[in-house]
Amino acid sequence: MGRWRDGRGRLTVRTASGEVLGPAVPLEISASYRARTRGLLGRDSVDGAMLLSPASGVHTFGMRIPIDVAYLDRRLRVVAVRTMAPGRLGLPRLRARHVLEAAAGAMAGWGVRAGTRVEVEVESGADGEG
Repeated sequence: MGRWRDGRGRLTVRTASGEVLGPAVPLEISASYRARTRGLLGRDSVDGAMLLSPASGVHTFGMRIPIDVAYLDRRLRVVAVRTMAPGRLGLPRLRARHVLEAAAGAMAGWGVRAGTRVEVEVESGADGEG
């Protein structure tokens, strides 16, 4: 899988058995230090989801909206999902290597929960070397 570069893509959610749950979700990839640090700060809404990589934890200081946070392991399996209000500090997850953020309530609608797996399809220019 390798490292990603900042860019855009699509997110697909699968059950543990591999069944696709719904349509692909627009995805913003934040892989550089600057993009991960900025994240969703100062935004009033989220179009789809944002992937922070590498990351094992997040905070919502300076955010205007509550968000759903999914912690992903190195194989993009969901370790935990939490909803965070603005002004909170999320504890890092030991096995987490990536963090997925979306508007509060969105992940439940997509079927993202502990044990599901996500796939990232990157638009050209955003993927890295293996």
